[in-house]
Amino acid sequence: MPEGIIVKAISGFYYVQDGEIVRQCRARGVFKKREISPLVGDRVRFEPIGGREGVVEEVLPRRNELVRPPVANLDQAVLTFSAAEPDFNPKLLDRMLVHVERIDLPAVIVLTKIDLLADPSKIAAWLAPYRAMGYRTAAVSTVTGDGLDEVRAHLDHKLSGLAGNSGVGKSSLLNQIVPALNLNVGEISQKLGRGRHTTRHSEIFRLYDDTFVIDTPGFSTLEFEGMEPEHLSPCFVDIWEAGRDCKYRGCLHETEDGCAVRPAVETGALDKGRYAHYLEFLGELKEAKEWRY
Repeated sequence: MPEGIIVKAISGFYYVQDGEIVRQCRARGVFKKREISPLVGDRVRFEPIGGREGVVEEVLPRRNELVRPPVANLDQAVLTFSAAEPDFNPKLLDRMLVHVERIDLPAVIVLTKIDLLADPSKIAAWLAPYRAMGYRTAAVSTVTGDGLDEVRAHLDHKLSGLAGNSGVGKSSLLNQIVPALNLNVGEISQKLGRGRHTTRHSEIFRLYDDTFVIDTPGFSTLEFEGMEPEHLSPCFVDIWEAGRDCKYRGCLHETEDGCAVRPAVETGALDKGRYAHYLEFLGELKEAKEWRY
C-alpha cells in the first residue's frame, strides 16, 4: 500500500502528497473508533481511487504532535528574522526559542536581508550567542544569493516549521530556494495558508523531493500558556547549563544566595541581553501564576 504525507486537511478531506501529485482523500471510519484524527504532517498509508483521490487507511507512528498549529512530525523549527526592515528582534527570538525548547524541537535561526545592513559585522555579533549554544544558523540575502545554499542544506529532507513575523522575507526566501516553481510572493503565501482571502489552516508546502515547510502561526502565539516559573530556565540553554553550579536546586536565578547564573552574567560568560529577557519572561510567568491562584 502506498505511503504519503498529509499536506492539508479541510472539511473532512485529507490532501496526501503522492510523489508529484496531491490526492484528495477521505479517512476510514476506523479512526473515529480509535479516537485518532489524521493531522497535517502525518505519514499515512492510503488506497488510491481514480485519478487523484484515495482513502487514508493507516496513520503511521508520530515522532511528535503539536496542538497549535495542529501538525505532526515536525523535524525542526526555522525561526526567521530580518537584519533590517524590520530590525532584528533578539527578544522575540528568545521568546520563540522558549516555545521550541519547551517541546524539544530542534531550531534553526535564519537571518534575512543582510544586504540591507550598513555594518555587516553586526551579523556575527547577533548570531554568536546562539551559535555558541549549538543552534544552527544562516545569514542570507535573496538579492545577492548569499547563504541560500546553507539554508537549502538545513531544509533538505526535513519537514520544517517556518516561523517569523510578516515582512521578514519568508516568502521571498522560499522563492529563491525553489526558483523553478516561478511563484510570486502572493501565491506562496496562499499555499502556506497566508493569503488574505484564504481560510486559516495548517498547510504544508512541498519544496522538492522529501523536503517540506509549513507556516506555523502557533509559534507566533507567544503567550507562555500553562507554564510554571521553574520550567523557564531549561528553555534557556545557556542559563540552564550555568545553573547547574547553583547552590540550591530550583534556583530561579534572580536574587537567590549561591546563584551561579548572576556571576556568569557579570563576568560576561553569559549574554546580558539574554539574561534580561529571561528575567522579563520569568516576571510574566509569576504574574500569570498569581492570576491563576
